[in-house]
Amino acid sequence: MNIGWNGAVKPAEEAVISVYDHGFLYGMGLFETFRTYEGRPFLLERHLDRLHEGCRSLGIGYRADADAIRAWLRDLMRANGLAEAYVRLTVTAGVGGLGLPLEDYTKPDSLLLVKPLPPADPLLYRRGKELALLQTRRNTPEGDIRLKSLHYMNNIIAKRELLGMQAAPGAEGLMLTSEGWLAEGIVSNLFFARNGIIFTPSIETGILPGITRQRVMELAQAGGLKIVEGLFEWEQLLEADEVWVTNSIQELVPVTSLRDGQGTVHCVGNAGAGPVQQQLLEAYRQEAASVLE
Repeated sequence: MNIGWNGAVKPAEEAVISVYDHGFLYGMGLFETFRTYEGRPFLLERHLDRLHEGCRSLGIGYRADADAIRAWLRDLMRANGLAEAYVRLTVTAGVGGLGLPLEDYTKPDSLLLVKPLPPADPLLYRRGKELALLQTRRNTPEGDIRLKSLHYMNNIIAKRELLGMQAAPGAEGLMLTSEGWLAEGIVSNLFFARNGIIFTPSIETGILPGITRQRVMELAQAGGLKIVEGLFEWEQLLEADEVWVTNSIQELVPVTSLRDGQGTVHCVGNAGAGPVQQQLLEAYRQEAASVLE
């Protein structure tokens, strides 16, 4: 497998990160995951904007030009024989020695990884998936806003809990805040609709401000739909007409059943994809297709 390393493409075994790298020692680094459509990354500028802002807040001196990333990604996909890809761009702080830093990081490393994009399952977007309520609570963010950082322990603990449950295959896990508010999935943001109004947890709950989440909110508003960000409880989710989760790889996936902490499974709506989610999924995919024309 070939990987991207500081703008170049090389065999994976030739890329070496120092044991003194603060990404390894202290989790000082950030990453973005996204996918390609017909070989091109979608919403790349938004991903880079979030990455740049996060690096600025951590004192990591990294900025990337979107066209340069596109060219780098094309070379890497070609080297791995991929027509479409699941992409992860990582920036790690670089060598800093033992002890907390006294100044900004001026020599970060960037790593571009790709793997085959999982084939889309049409049934998933009609029949949906299960969302299981977890006991693992969403931890508080690093600062005012959660960063997509390298210390992903909270998500991994949540994933281990989900794997230990009797949830349906392919289920997503849902974390609450320490106060009991709806937060987000292990790898997704959460939406639900009732009586034609869309609801999504507020950023103040400490969730990741997802790129797909933000675009879906914009598409909803452009389509004349009302959307409310706020603090919501599990019981409100049980009363929803529709529920769906979003991320950059799977887009908008309907949730058709909810598993509570006692293992009871609750049906959502008519147990199939709902009209609001389908309207937004179609708008999202149309936009993804339009940028390729």
